[in-house]
Amino acid sequence: MASLPLATAEVCDSNAGLILNGDLRALQPIFRIYGRRQIFAGPVVTLKIFEDNVLLREFLEVKGHGRVLVVDAGGSMRCAVLGGNLAQLAQNNGWAGIVINGCIRDVDEINGCDVGIRALNSHPMKSNKKGVGEKHVPVTFAGTRICDGEWLYADSDGILLSNSELTV
Repeated sequence: MASLPLATAEVCDSNAGLILNGDLRALQPIFRIYGRRQIFAGPVVTLKIFEDNVLLREFLEVKGHGRVLVVDAGGSMRCAVLGGNLAQLAQNNGWAGIVINGCIRDVDEINGCDVGIRALNSHPMKSNKKGVGEKHVPVTFAGTRICDGEWLYADSDGILLSNSELTV
């Protein structure tokens, strides 16, 4: 895994060519920062769900090995797909971070977990439990397409995606 901390601004400054050819992309700045791990990076695993977190739990129940789970939750603002219990599971199983195009809940619990989490906002209502969604599929949100195996870098300045692991 990339050595941390890896400042996203420095990555952008030193990789102009990758930005120009699209191999390095920045997500639009729409996410709030949660969790104790403010800076994180790792290979991406994707999940597409909508107001249902059964598959999200399935991912977090296995060892993360420093990976980042990228969840397209459809941008829903009607319920949370991740709460304190799942954040604790992510921490315990070695996930570096979770980026959610949707909402979380149990913010105080999540902020106590040693995992990096980015989400659109918080919402007190829980999600459905039907098990509907798609694993390991390309997802598109925050202005870019995200695929399994790409590398994600996140810090206080923002979130970057790269086709391969980067060094500064």
